[in-house]
Amino acid sequence: MAVVISSSGNAQAFEAKMTVYVFICVIIAAVGGLIFGYDIGISGGVTAMDDFLKEFFPAVYERKKHAHENNYCKYDNQFLQLFTSSLYLAALVASFFASATCSKLGRKPTMQFASIFFLISVGLAAGAVNMYMLIIGRILLGFGVGFGNQAVPLFLSEIAPARLRGGLNIVFQLMVTIGILIANIVNYFTSSVHPYGWRLALGGAGVPALILLFGSLLICETPTSLIERNKTKEGKDTLKKIRGVENVDEEYESIVHACDIARQVKDPYTKLMKPASRPPFVIGMLLQFFQQFTGINAIMFYAPVLFQTVGFGNDAALLSAVITGTINVLSTFVGIFLVDKTGRRFLLLQSSVHMLICQLVIGIILAKNLDVTGTLGRTQALVVVIFVCLYVMGFAWSWGPLGWLIPSETFPLETRTEGFALAVSCNMFFTFVIAQAFLSMLCGMKSGIFFFFSGWIVVMGLFALFFVPETKGVSIDDMRDSVWKLHWYWKRFMLEEDEHDVEKRTA
Repeated sequence: MAVVISSSGNAQAFEAKMTVYVFICVIIAAVGGLIFGYDIGISGGVTAMDDFLKEFFPAVYERKKHAHENNYCKYDNQFLQLFTSSLYLAALVASFFASATCSKLGRKPTMQFASIFFLISVGLAAGAVNMYMLIIGRILLGFGVGFGNQAVPLFLSEIAPARLRGGLNIVFQLMVTIGILIANIVNYFTSSVHPYGWRLALGGAGVPALILLFGSLLICETPTSLIERNKTKEGKDTLKKIRGVENVDEEYESIVHACDIARQVKDPYTKLMKPASRPPFVIGMLLQFFQQFTGINAIMFYAPVLFQTVGFGNDAALLSAVITGTINVLSTFVGIFLVDKTGRRFLLLQSSVHMLICQLVIGIILAKNLDVTGTLGRTQALVVVIFVCLYVMGFAWSWGPLGWLIPSETFPLETRTEGFALAVSCNMFFTFVIAQAFLSMLCGMKSGIFFFFSGWIVVMGLFALFFVPETKGVSIDDMRDSVWKLHWYWKRFMLEEDEHDVEKRTA
């Protein structure tokens, strides 16, 4: 048994065990991340398959056949980029509908809606006979991502004991990385199945979607969502079930108090603009921006070329995907282990330095040694490959999972679903921007793109140093008093809100 005490040192203590039931709920819910990861990974492989390109993007297929390819420009095609990026644009829009569903119906039904969107989209994309079916399938897949990415992190943060919240929430990111790895392996084997390998690859997303749909029937709704919707007895019973103890009165009263405050807020989006909401709002939005501008897409895209240069030959795409994908998965386990020990802030700062060094080394080697045609020397390529792997490590235990964790745990209940919806939509928007622009940026900037992202890593490291407080071990409904009021910068917004409340009461 654990007694969870908030870092403010007050008397609030919540008893909690890590129960088998909570573990099962976490794994089932996190399958939403597996689907997201699978679809991220499968897109890159499918768009490189000749059968797919001949069917939908013949101009790109013709360019690929040229004997002397431009190392930086061979996939530069706006419509091909739109195939990937349309998913994120749809997810951006869907996150606002998902926010309302989360509030009105609960986290569990929102996950079930996500699985239904996933299944319909799989059928359309895998069975596509024209561009319309393909794009509609991608858009519906985006709706599934929007609903899933809204509900799952919130579900995990609300169901987890405070002392384990970071690690359990990162299981979502772990499933994303596993999904990417599975997709890369599927891409390799289906690429040799002509002419329908790409259909099998896209259709594979139906398996985790079915697991999420039927698995979600076994999990509970979160106590916070139940109490928020006036199902107080069911909420208290569920709280006892997931905590594994009978003495849940203090945590229950804390949730009830948070729900009472939330009900007084008639317009959560207006509340998000108030001073007291500024700290989680600003941090939540900027974390999404910085997560995409770490340059992870540049690294993951370029890995196959680099691995092939080392001498892996025709298996370069598979080996690069499997090696970097495996490192991605294993390093996420490191994040799960460390996040509730060293804290969120330490991981953000450490990885900023870590990733900056890797990006600079890769950029310098490519700038000096790789022209638009030709290859690197074996020693140079081997050094680059090592730094690619080191870079993926740093991202996987920090900015990757923490971009989802921190916004899911820092918004107060009255703006939690709406605030997190904005964070999700912000993430999807910048993912869309990078997905739509990256190949063109790579073509235009060449190796300079690594220096471009290095600059952003410096900015985000300074932001984490000065403006991101530690939230390790703090109760999810105790952030205002235990975190924001104690922070050198953000406390001014809390005091401003308190003074405003006093003026209203005395008026």
